[in-house]
Amino acid sequence: MTLLVDTSVWSLAFRRDQRSTVPQLSALRNALEGDELVVTTGLVLQELLQGFAGPRARKDLIERFAALPLISPDRRDHIDAADLRNTCRRAGIRLGTIDALLAQLCIRHDLILLTTDNDFVHAASHCPLRVWK
Repeated sequence: MTLLVDTSVWSLAFRRDQRSTVPQLSALRNALEGDELVVTTGLVLQELLQGFAGPRARKDLIERFAALPLISPDRRDHIDAADLRNTCRRAGIRLGTIDALLAQLCIRHDLILLTTDNDFVHAASHCPLRVWK
């Protein structure tokens, strides 16, 4: 199983002020320590860097993410993400532009999305997105 980890899970993982018992954090820990592959994309890295303050935190984050394979969207991914977002909107599901692109990357690369964002769970009922349970 290969996981794409959403910003929502990474943000919880990097918090130092509290220890979370969210099951997605255990799944992330197990994947990183085990044989599962964890990949990322520039969008997740950018969102995390925008949310952390200070040069040391920035440097640590960049170094940690350098160890993860990076997948990048191509033109077709952007087109398909727009279609996915429109499908979700017609079904009454609000899926943001970045989230639609993350979902599309998971679909194209046959990845499981590890997230705490229920919008992805709702979107998965209208497309072949696989969300970790």
